[in-house]
Amino acid sequence: MIRKIIAALILIPLALVIVIFAVANRRPVTISLDPFGSGDPALTLPLFALAFILVIAGVIIGGAATWFGQGKWRRAARRAAAEARPFKAEIEAQQQTTATVRHTLPPPAAPAVIPPPAA
Repeated sequence: MIRKIIAALILIPLALVIVIFAVANRRPVTISLDPFGSGDPALTLPLFALAFILVIAGVIIGGAATWFGQGKWRRAARRAAAEARPFKAEIEAQQQTTATVRHTLPPPAAPAVIPPPAA
């Protein structure tokens, strides 16, 4: 409940800022990757659309960089899991053996009753 309230307190003002930015920057801008070309522009977009595209591209590039940067940790985790697999199987086998032995043993005898000392 509190998490939803905090999310709303953050996301609603952020959404308002994004909408205001988009409305204020509706004019088209020319996008060209050729610094020396004076011909036709490669693309014309509203400024807010360009900003959104660049933010999305930055998130994707940052996520990919993080993913590749953490590759050695994922590899180490896979190696550790592979090394632990035989030990887990051995533990399960021991647990099954212990359960089998418990079922084959006779039930424990009732504790001996010691009479109170004579007065």
